[in-house]
Amino acid sequence: MLRESRPNHAEMRGIDKNDVLAERVYSALEKFVRWLDAYGETSWDHQSFFAGPIGGRAKALYYRQRLIGTAAVGPMIFSEAFIPSARRLFDRRRRFPIADAHYAMGFACLFEATHDTEHLQKAVHFLQELKKSRCTGFKEYCWGYPFDWVTRNGTIKEQTPLITSTPYVFEAFLQVHRLDPREEWKAVLESIVRHVCNDIKDFKTSEAASKCSYSPFDDGGVINAAAYRAAMLTSASRFLDREDLWRIAERNLNFVLENQNPDGSWPYAVDGVRDFVDHFHTCFVMKALAKVHTLTQHKATFAALSRGVDYYLAHLFDTDGLPKPFSKAPRLTVYKRELYDCAETINLCLLLRDRFAQLNTTLQTVVAGILKDWVKSDGSFRSRRLILSWDNVPMHRWAQSQMFRSMALYLREDSACRTKTEKENTIRGQSAAPAQVARL
Repeated sequence: MLRESRPNHAEMRGIDKNDVLAERVYSALEKFVRWLDAYGETSWDHQSFFAGPIGGRAKALYYRQRLIGTAAVGPMIFSEAFIPSARRLFDRRRRFPIADAHYAMGFACLFEATHDTEHLQKAVHFLQELKKSRCTGFKEYCWGYPFDWVTRNGTIKEQTPLITSTPYVFEAFLQVHRLDPREEWKAVLESIVRHVCNDIKDFKTSEAASKCSYSPFDDGGVINAAAYRAAMLTSASRFLDREDLWRIAERNLNFVLENQNPDGSWPYAVDGVRDFVDHFHTCFVMKALAKVHTLTQHKATFAALSRGVDYYLAHLFDTDGLPKPFSKAPRLTVYKRELYDCAETINLCLLLRDRFAQLNTTLQTVVAGILKDWVKSDGSFRSRRLILSWDNVPMHRWAQSQMFRSMALYLREDSACRTKTEKENTIRGQSAAPAQVARL
């Protein structure tokens, strides 16, 4: 059952009005929720330039014939760098399941921080939308992109399930199920697990490791795909009390560990081509490892995280302490900074700051930086810092929803930490009282 009480917003439980940063985060989240209600749950996207028929054909030509293809994609690249609002000329607004999953988690975190049942109701709403947007061509629950995604390895058709999307939905259903237990949520979770075990394929890479496919139709090799699957199945093994899921997860985990570079970084893939190192994919990998380590205390995972954190802080931040997109770029980029990178930095720091104290400074720097420069007057976030200006087109998948979820998680964790401290202080005060009386 949902909790009935709704607090006065001026006296929210767990949020200290004297904590300036937490109060500013809460104010930003309030504005964002109002913006989301007004703007709606569909948006343009980072891929809008290439998601429609014109852009898709141009991008496919670029991968087939680089010289002619460069001329074909030139107008889109120019628009992306200098006229980002031109996205509306190439594609329509769409609903993105991965964004809905992040919004569900974000509203669940807000409920946990404020105990306002409206936030839990919003989280449930996004789960209901996710049930509608599942990939209908598959027996089990799974999710992908609502457009044809043109890649160097071919076109991944709309409604193809992706291991980089489905685990977020699993996480969203699990979080809300723990707050508002329902058999329908559990049934969806069990179905997702069957999909991830059976439709996503394993390919042995060593005696201890296996890579996994990105979708049901490829032969794998992407590092973060294996990391997502390992983390999701580790979580599922605990939730469903199934050791067999951990055995599958462990092989994917070992693939990630075995392919960490000597300097602590991870390439995007092990195909000998996509060896770039970027910010948010590095975060995806380390977030997955952090979740696995939290649940298992796996020693090799902690060792990999230690090396990864050292590389991350040394190579993926500018001198101002804010994220930079690449340490090893695959091509020329048309932007200086990415909202997605900032959102994933916050998430990663919240997951790992208990084990790596140096991430606390990074966390505070990035949260303060977002509040200072990235919150627009309407409550939405800027999407990118371009070479000469800003990309202010709000895109739910890239990365309005991710930033909303990360800020809501920050607020929840701040609230939980404060509540724990207050309880500890109360216990200390109670234990000290008898001693004071004895001395009288």
